[in-house]
Amino acid sequence: MADTKTNSKTALVAELNGLLADHFALYIKTKNFHWHVKGPRFHDLHLLFDAQAGAVQGQIDAIAERVRKLDADTLTSLGAMAGATQIKDQDSTSLKAEDMIAELAADNEKVVARMKAMKDLTEQAGDNATDGLLDDWTDMAEERVWFLKSLLA
Repeated sequence: MADTKTNSKTALVAELNGLLADHFALYIKTKNFHWHVKGPRFHDLHLLFDAQAGAVQGQIDAIAERVRKLDADTLTSLGAMAGATQIKDQDSTSLKAEDMIAELAADNEKVVARMKAMKDLTEQAGDNATDGLLDDWTDMAEERVWFLKSLLA
């Protein structure tokens, strides 16, 4: 039984580090779009993207500290982050606003899916604290998805 919990904790830490990488990548992409959005909705989107980037950034430290509280190591470099994230880079500075919105909505949905999949790992590892945090983080990401998708309706 102890080996199962140890294996579950190891898998949970790996997923938490993936979530950490996702948040770093999502933060960078959202700031990129904040800086480069153009068009008639510039002002509103500029502010929305900045607010969402700030919210994502605010979760980065909490995720990393959760890994450390589990007596594990976090990712330590951009290269490690790039290898662990499921968020694709977007280097274009000329995307249309609607494409930026759609891409951020899809990326946030990936983050939501990752967190929901982690719930089983928290149960297997007996980690109630991470389980509760995932609920809060999922709610935050679902709100970002809602806001973004509402702009596309």
